[in-house]
Amino acid sequence: MIIVRKELCPQSHRCPTMAICPVGAISQNGFSAPVVDNEKCIKCGKCTKRCPVFSKEPE
Repeated sequence: MIIVRKELCPQSHRCPTMAICPVGAISQNGFSAPVVDNEKCIKCGKCTKRCPVFSKEPE
């Protein structure tokens, strides 16, 4: 599961990490913190490598 650490997100622009998600699992409403659809997410880790806002939940 990917979690969004909202306290680290500047929430002042469109999230550039949305574009690198190969399955479109990241969405954003306006400039708010992004949201990950963990049903869609394939756990590739691209978002967690790109931005510290995204992190894998410990298993």
